[in-house]
Amino acid sequence: MRWLDQRTATAPYLRKALRYLFPDHWSFLLGEVALYAFIVLVGTGIYLTFFFVDSTREVVFHGNYYPPLYGQRMSEAYASVVHLSLAVRAGLLIRQTHHWAANIFIAAIVLHLFRIFFTGAYRKPRELTYWLGVTMLTLSLLEAYLGYSLVDDLMSGMGLVIGYSVGLSLPFVGQNLMNWLFDGMFPGSPKLWPRMYIAHVLIFPILIGLLLGAHLLLVAMRHHTQFRGKEAQTERTIVGVPAWPGQAPRSLGLMVGTAGFLFLLGGLVQINPVWLWGPYHTYSSTNGAQPDWYLGWLIGALRIVPGFDVTVGHYTLVPGPFWGGVAFPLVVFGFLYLWPWLERRFSGDVAFHNLLDRPRDAPVRTAIGVAMVSWVFLVFLAGSADRVDVTFGLAYVSQVWVYRVIVWVLPALFGFVTWWICKELQAGEVVVRERHTAEAEARLARMRG
Repeated sequence: MRWLDQRTATAPYLRKALRYLFPDHWSFLLGEVALYAFIVLVGTGIYLTFFFVDSTREVVFHGNYYPPLYGQRMSEAYASVVHLSLAVRAGLLIRQTHHWAANIFIAAIVLHLFRIFFTGAYRKPRELTYWLGVTMLTLSLLEAYLGYSLVDDLMSGMGLVIGYSVGLSLPFVGQNLMNWLFDGMFPGSPKLWPRMYIAHVLIFPILIGLLLGAHLLLVAMRHHTQFRGKEAQTERTIVGVPAWPGQAPRSLGLMVGTAGFLFLLGGLVQINPVWLWGPYHTYSSTNGAQPDWYLGWLIGALRIVPGFDVTVGHYTLVPGPFWGGVAFPLVVFGFLYLWPWLERRFSGDVAFHNLLDRPRDAPVRTAIGVAMVSWVFLVFLAGSADRVDVTFGLAYVSQVWVYRVIVWVLPALFGFVTWWICKELQAGEVVVRERHTAEAEARLARMRG
């Protein structure tokens, strides 16, 4: 180290880096889980590119390793995925690990977002950091959608046609936009798969990686937020563990543990067995088609929003699918982007914040957050109405009408109950503090007496 410092003068910077403080609370590790899942995604994705063929040219399947598909016509893309899954050494392990990593990556971002929202970590001066994270979540949803659409099995083909139909519902520009992206009407031209492939393996990963890097850079520059405690009582005090020897071994352990857990899932828990779904043809459909969980809320919205069009004369300006497929996600992400400004606007709080709130300390924010989460979750549950019908015999139409009512009633009820619980918890803390103060004064009086 002395030899290196004499020639590069890096010792002061290295010392400062090793003394950089990291938060000492488990909830802060959710962001690191997302980071390490992204690394696994990139690594496994590179392996998959060696075997995937981004072409919809029709071929006849002659793989003796899976007789049920032998002799069937399918796209080269689907045939390459079946070959990768059943004939390539470690192919199924890597593909399933890649798929599980995508699920864990988005789940970790969502849980991280919950912590940021309910503790007020997005407040000044970290609004930009927060907006970068929300943008990363948006791009991750699009990236994941493209990923399972590339397979060209029956389920992904149905998901792609649903996305195409939602795109068509965009007022004024929908038809032209979809024809441009698909290079014609659905199912598009042979150019579609190379376009999706380049977007999935190059454009979106680079954008997500850049956002992730900018997000981490801003976190490092502004330092972390922290919960109030005996050592962290002011906005000017930084409390935590140093990079070395505190945080580095912990992060390395979490990275290895996350990767190991994802590979265990990939090896032991089946996900998306495409050879069972069969190849996609425009004349084929199945009742069992369900997207991955992170798109279930959009399917639920498409199912429960009543079908009505905005028409002028003989022209349809806003088709029915727009409300559930476009307007609903725009409202959800619009809320996420605008919330820091809305809270600052109505609370008048323009101060710098380095200390976090407990959810009970901000009853209005917590109540609104619970109402919003329950609203999206109920819409998500509505996406399973068809499977509930098949499994339990509950009429699909009846379920839809029930969801159309409870998605408005229950979130308001949950929000009010949450606000009341927060207020009661605050009042209980005041009573406890007053009791402790009275007991301390009584002890002091006895000592003086």
